[in-house]
Amino acid sequence: MQNTLAISLSAVALAAIACVPLLAQEATVNADPDALAKALSNPVASLISLPLQLNYDTGHGPADNGERWTLNVQPVIPVSLSQDWNLISRTIVPIITQSDVLPGETDSGLGDVVQSLFFSPKAPSSGGWIWGVGPAFLLPTATNDRLGAEQWALGPTGVALKQTASGWTYGALANHLWSVAGKAERTDVCATFLQPFLAKGLGKGASATVNFESTYDWKTRNWTLPLNLTYSKVTRFGKQLVSLAGGVRAYLDKSEGGPDWGLRAQLTFLFPR
Repeated sequence: MQNTLAISLSAVALAAIACVPLLAQEATVNADPDALAKALSNPVASLISLPLQLNYDTGHGPADNGERWTLNVQPVIPVSLSQDWNLISRTIVPIITQSDVLPGETDSGLGDVVQSLFFSPKAPSSGGWIWGVGPAFLLPTATNDRLGAEQWALGPTGVALKQTASGWTYGALANHLWSVAGKAERTDVCATFLQPFLAKGLGKGASATVNFESTYDWKTRNWTLPLNLTYSKVTRFGKQLVSLAGGVRAYLDKSEGGPDWGLRAQLTFLFPR
């Protein structure tokens, strides 16, 4: 059963990658790497992208020997609503394999999908701020009850940031999700996600980023607080523009049984218009 599921999930990821050549026709041959790196630091940039983000976390479980691999397929699709407004769709589809997070248990499958929609002005404010607000949804798509909350949840999301002429980007993204339906025997979702971030363009399409992908669970009153350090570089595979990234993280705070540290590798297909 697990082998069949793993093959099916691999097919989902490969199908997403297979769509890339079809979208690549929109790519601009002479796209500026530094401009693309700057756009990638902006969660509501008008840039079609397909990030494939692989995360490894270790130190889970009561014996601190549990491991989790998570491949996040994260398509970002901007839609022009009018002369002044964009709608930015950001989706996170997690594919998870974990072992000894619960002692002696190994699980693989699809996790819960998070869908965010940002209504964002096309032009920055008079003070140079870029922002977007909208709804966020948690969809109970997990194929294993240990990989998801088994709850439908929704709430607001928003982002605000500023980008300077010297290559700095700073700001924060946040959302809050409340359960609206789901299995009665499972704990309701009531969680705040807060992601302050700081990025510096290094030239030639390279960037360095530091962020906190923090979550506060209002039910258990626990923080999960990973500090991420990432280096990325815009380059090409043939005619296809991509961004390659790698980084490390340390958990400064966590709930009981949470991980200690982790690694991240990311491949992002870029489709500037």
